[in-house]
Amino acid sequence: MSSKTSETARSMAAFTASAYLDGGNAAYLESLYENYLSDPNSVAAEWRDVFKQLPAVNGYEQAHADIKEQFRNFSSAPANAGDSASVEHMRKQVRVLQLINAYRFRGHQQAKVDPLALNDVSNIPDLTLEYHELSTADLQTVFDTGSLQGKDKATLAEILNILQTTYCSSVGAEYMHIVDTKEKRWIQQYIESVQCKPNYDQKFKKQLLHDLTAGESLERYLHTKYVGQKRFSLEGGESLIPMLQEMLQRAGQLGMRECVISMAHRGRLNVLVNIMGKNPGDLFKEFDGLSSLGERYSGDVKYHMGFSSDVATSGGTTHLALAFNPSHLEIVSPVAQGSVRSRQDRRDDKDGIRVLPITIHGDAAFAGQGVVMETFNMSQSRGYSTKGTVHIVINNQIGFTTSNQKDARSTLYCSDISKMVGAPIFHVNGDDPEAVAFVTQVAIDYRSTFKKDVVIDMVCYRRHGHNEADEPSATQPLMYQKIKSLATTRQLYADRLIAEGVVSSAEADELIATYRQKLDKGESVQQYLTVMSEEEKKFVVDWSVYFGSTWETPFDTSVSQKRIQALANNMSQLPENFELHPRVAKVVSDRQKMADGELAIDWGFAEIMAYATLVTENTPVRLSGQDSGRGTFFHRHSVLHNQLDGHAHIPLRHLDEKQAPFLVIDSVLSEEAVLAFEYGYTTNDPKTLVIWEAQFGDFANGAQVVIDQFISSGEQKWGRLSGLVMLLPHGYEGQGPEHSSARLERYLQLCAQHNMQVCVPSTPAQCFHMLRRQALRPWRAPLIVMTPKSLLRHKKAVNSLDDLSSGGFQPILDDAQVREPKKVKRIILCSGKVFYDLDDRREETARDDVAIIRLEQLYPFPETLLKQAVARYPQADSVVWCQEEPANQGAWYQSQHRIRRVMTPKQTLQYAGRTASASPAVGYARLHAQQQKQLIDDAFDK
Repeated sequence: MSSKTSETARSMAAFTASAYLDGGNAAYLESLYENYLSDPNSVAAEWRDVFKQLPAVNGYEQAHADIKEQFRNFSSAPANAGDSASVEHMRKQVRVLQLINAYRFRGHQQAKVDPLALNDVSNIPDLTLEYHELSTADLQTVFDTGSLQGKDKATLAEILNILQTTYCSSVGAEYMHIVDTKEKRWIQQYIESVQCKPNYDQKFKKQLLHDLTAGESLERYLHTKYVGQKRFSLEGGESLIPMLQEMLQRAGQLGMRECVISMAHRGRLNVLVNIMGKNPGDLFKEFDGLSSLGERYSGDVKYHMGFSSDVATSGGTTHLALAFNPSHLEIVSPVAQGSVRSRQDRRDDKDGIRVLPITIHGDAAFAGQGVVMETFNMSQSRGYSTKGTVHIVINNQIGFTTSNQKDARSTLYCSDISKMVGAPIFHVNGDDPEAVAFVTQVAIDYRSTFKKDVVIDMVCYRRHGHNEADEPSATQPLMYQKIKSLATTRQLYADRLIAEGVVSSAEADELIATYRQKLDKGESVQQYLTVMSEEEKKFVVDWSVYFGSTWETPFDTSVSQKRIQALANNMSQLPENFELHPRVAKVVSDRQKMADGELAIDWGFAEIMAYATLVTENTPVRLSGQDSGRGTFFHRHSVLHNQLDGHAHIPLRHLDEKQAPFLVIDSVLSEEAVLAFEYGYTTNDPKTLVIWEAQFGDFANGAQVVIDQFISSGEQKWGRLSGLVMLLPHGYEGQGPEHSSARLERYLQLCAQHNMQVCVPSTPAQCFHMLRRQALRPWRAPLIVMTPKSLLRHKKAVNSLDDLSSGGFQPILDDAQVREPKKVKRIILCSGKVFYDLDDRREETARDDVAIIRLEQLYPFPETLLKQAVARYPQADSVVWCQEEPANQGAWYQSQHRIRRVMTPKQTLQYAGRTASASPAVGYARLHAQQQKQLIDDAFDK
């Protein structure tokens, strides 16, 4: 024995034999140890020598708890336990606990989760006996197992067997990064109690084989019937089918009445047929090029399509919805979250016990797409939480043609991004269906218990290339040599069950024959399909009332003055001892004066009153954005903050006992995921006015994929209606390139077939009626609004109460200043803030030969109304389109052909605005002012 070891032994013997450190003083030892962890120099040298022999626990509660337990054993030992043998045993006891902890932390790295066995997983020093100063000579020694489930005491050999079976077989569990000790202990108890290998009965095993057969047989059927057609096969990952079947059945048992599934294209056709219950015959028609949506829709490729159905579970009927999806992989994740939240809100399911989100990812996209992080970041936030999502990664170990981990990501696992929210991760071998079923059960039960996200990383492979016409061995020769040599997952499991005597070879073959017969007949192959119960039908949205209308369908949006005043008075009532910031107090005071007719109505009052009237008419309002409570430009103040204690008061929630909900969310700093979430919300709730506001309109380009793939084209591709409103602050005030333009031209370029509305309201009353029209009119299409910045407090951009209590939204605002229309020689057409600059110039120059017409709605283009307005000026031979944006931006290029259709043959059309520019705006105030003056000059005298 070395001198250092002898000294340590003597120290151990000394403190275990000391009467001062008997069992009643265990707390003293624990306190010393805690001090040592914080600062080794804070304890005496002899104690530092003792503690140095103990494992470094890095602050993890589990290791602390086990080691503290050993201190209790030390301090309660009998006085004669100080001999060197006893001390050595206690030292090894602590090392055994360290070994157990190491397997919990790093056992997943040695787990056999890869069917291809491409990577060496043997060299993990922390999992060896030698690393912990143990040896094979200790294998038959009995040790306390600490918190290890199963036995209180066991030999080291037994402990090792439990650890290796639990943590290093077909399941690799990552959960020690979780902060909450209760969650970690729950997972430990769950997986260690059965060592990740529950004893499933024969019925369960036969069902797994049945589901694997379905997954494989469909792919083979399509491969032979539609040779060379892209289908993004699930082959190599067929265990997804039994996983989803078990997940849905278990969710139903736990009381879930709806499950929303989102996924990209790989395996979607298999999920549609075998899980969702889509009739194979309908799928075959799509392979033959026949549309299922009708001629008015463009349709989409078959591996983007969604579906809904109802399945029977032992806990009742569960409704399934598979979200429609473009090829932009992970973008559907936040869309589905929004859909789930709307369903939960409709059911008043605040705890997520009735609606479950399931998101299926590809490994490369899960690690590579930033929207994944954004969606995780929303998962526990107040405005966007869906109380936990089950994430499934179909880990093919290759993205398109990239399989080298050094090219695919910078982390060990593709799933590491989920650690940001403390989600447990269960890596599982896709060729072990029983292990897949087990982690499915763990995941569902964890989500149900803790209402948090959980990840299943199913490691498998892709038997074909990126699509069926691709040749993967050109870039991955070794990987695909291995894949070609492998038996399929179904064959491996069938052989296993035959060897166990669970099924015969003939029974296994019969499953294939029976499934193929159903496909030949075009029959549904989802065995659990059923009909929705009457109780559940009350939660179904009737979309039929929103079809058949047009944007021109008239609707009265006026509200009586008496009602507006009553609502305004109600909103001005504050709780006791509620002190407003002086600037906010003035806003509230001025709004009361506006209601009393003492002040003209500004934008903030009109917008707030639109929401107030709607929620008291049983129309819920949901408003989100990075500053939506206050408003980026200090105009909204829908949330008031007590300056004394920070308490928030939202007047729009306290208008009437029977009012509809009003929810305003200061969102996470995200455009893409938040906008996608809000779009998803609208696709399942046509009654709620859902609004997303950009901090500046320019920032919406961070969500361009949502705008392109969902908002502008969702109805044409998938027949999905949405009434989403986008408020995009827009206007040239000399604030530079990123704070001027909401990129109006991009939205107009996307406009066709009345797919959405683009409006540029220039008065508070127009905003009031526009929002009410969007909510109350029986026509659903996204509304894109160029909202103002400086106009929020412009002295001319005001209205009276009469403007709110009468009339409605006007797509065209003709010139009310023109007294003699026949004198007009020039018509200036414009939208938005520039009108007020033009009006000021006309007043300054006393021009009575110019009429200024505002286009408040640029799409659907109000051709008839504009033609009527232009006809009012029969002597006008010049028409000028004036805009603040550069010529290649704004509405000019996208609207001029429409404007020409309303002009008379003698009239000419000219442009007044900034010259074409690569940048949206200049960054220098003086240059901005020069350009602004020039375009106004051009509008009058070009």
